[in-house]
Amino acid sequence: MPGLVSVKTPPEAPPLRITVPADSSPAPIRPSSDRSDPPNPKTASPLLRRPPSPSPSTSRAKPSPDRSSGKKKSPEKPLLDESSLDNPDLGPFLLKLARDTIASGDGPGKALEYALRASKSFERCLSDGEPSLDLAMSLHVVAAIYCSLGRFEEAVPVLERAIKVPDAARGADHALAAFSGYMQLGDTHSMLGQLDRSIECYKEGLKIQMGALGETDPRVAETCRYLAEAHVQAMQFDEAENLSKRTLEIHRVHSPPASLEEAADRRLMALICEAKGDYESALEHLVLASMAMIANGQENEVAAIDVSIGNIYMSLSRFDEAVFSYQKALTVFKSSKGDNHPSVASVFVRLADLYYKTGKLRESRSYCENALRIFAKPVPGTSPEEIASGMTEISAIYESFNEPEEALKLLQKAMKLLEDKPGQQSTIAGIEARMGVMFYMVGRYEAAHSSFESAVAKLKASGERKSAFYGVLLNQMGLACVQLFKIDEAAELFEEAREILEQECGPCHQDTLGVYSNLAATYDAMGRVEDAIEILEYVLKLREEKLGTANPDFDDEKKRLADLLKEAGRSRNKKAKSLENLIDPNSKRTKKEGSRKWSAFGFRN
Repeated sequence: MPGLVSVKTPPEAPPLRITVPADSSPAPIRPSSDRSDPPNPKTASPLLRRPPSPSPSTSRAKPSPDRSSGKKKSPEKPLLDESSLDNPDLGPFLLKLARDTIASGDGPGKALEYALRASKSFERCLSDGEPSLDLAMSLHVVAAIYCSLGRFEEAVPVLERAIKVPDAARGADHALAAFSGYMQLGDTHSMLGQLDRSIECYKEGLKIQMGALGETDPRVAETCRYLAEAHVQAMQFDEAENLSKRTLEIHRVHSPPASLEEAADRRLMALICEAKGDYESALEHLVLASMAMIANGQENEVAAIDVSIGNIYMSLSRFDEAVFSYQKALTVFKSSKGDNHPSVASVFVRLADLYYKTGKLRESRSYCENALRIFAKPVPGTSPEEIASGMTEISAIYESFNEPEEALKLLQKAMKLLEDKPGQQSTIAGIEARMGVMFYMVGRYEAAHSSFESAVAKLKASGERKSAFYGVLLNQMGLACVQLFKIDEAAELFEEAREILEQECGPCHQDTLGVYSNLAATYDAMGRVEDAIEILEYVLKLREEKLGTANPDFDDEKKRLADLLKEAGRSRNKKAKSLENLIDPNSKRTKKEGSRKWSAFGFRN
């Protein structure tokens, strides 16, 4: 069975090209791209290579002149009579037509029609009980064309049908078809921002591949790395680390020392270690990866690793070494790619951040302006995602300068660059969340609430409603509601944030403690003094038994609790109750809005 349709490709790859093989010779089971180029994380962001963004849908045609003039257009003759689809020779012919149509540049619309009819023909010609690999291949092609048109929702059911056709137990050809289908379905879910579903599909694909090739095949290592990158995108770093360790072990057996494959594995491991705060291990992996790249003459990749090494040094407050690493990378990028390349701008952004942290504000601002000049006139081939990422980082520096309006402008530009790009919903949600914080800082609470609300909706749609980030976002939205006197909505948001952060971070985490404090203040404002007292007693008990009382928040919370107890006419209960049954989401409050008193103690961002 030939390779079916390409799964993920690196960002620098050309636009999606759909090919239909002309023969049926067996092909190895491997991830869609046999690339050996390693991941190239330019920043500390855990977001790795996303799939390329196909062009937006062009399937919506303009009104025809005949329709606008009131004339009726005679219906087009079908390409082929339905009865001819029973011909077993028709399916391969139609797939060849689809391939030729794409190759000739006539557009994917006609190719889609041919591919759809090919799949119908293969389905009609099925033998009883025999799975048809030709049908699976035609469905993969149909789905790929849908994706090239930006119609990802329509591709999903086609691929779900395709993965049910082959029987992996029948041999390598069927296993390849099933593997390819799961990987392609995973990519499609990823483009829709549905990371959890995407990861489940990749896991199924990996399971099939290991069943066919064994657990130590080099092609299995490539799929493990691919799945690890998806886990990193979902911020599931423990799972990503386990897969990356397996990848390193496989390549250690099958690849020579200091190979490109090992370098790619180590760069990914470094990113995972950095995200987990293990900077020393991250630095060790990056140094080994750099040595491998030097041995293979990969000058630009060495420079990219130098940027990552600079990031680690900065996290360790080893600023002189960070500057040296950044300057080394800058020299290479300028000589190999030109002074106006986005890679140069990305180093400028890192230097701007470093100089801000070392108090050299003039130098920091200068590097920000140099980077923005490059992003304003990018060289041909620069992706909108790359520019948007750089602008988002620079906005954070302007925020540190206490220039929220300038930071807002950059975030708005970044969001505009991404708004029509598929697979960017989670990134846009992150930008909207930051915009909400900016709006909140400048007192534009309605705008902040709208930004938070939009970000929450996107994260819900992409299946990220159980992440710690989602919980923090709910807390921020609750604070905006407090400023807008939407006290009931604020309470609901704080309650949901509490549940998520307790699960993801634990009750002693600072984010969780902040939500406890906000919830207590909200209950006090609603007149639920007893509930507010219960929460504050619980928080003080946590601090006294597990966190210590040196934190300045302890005295503040103790004073707040004393005020509430005085109001309630009782003393502190040292045996605080569990919060498990404290919050009753179905309880109804009958107090009128005007009768509510606002809490005397503050809320925490």
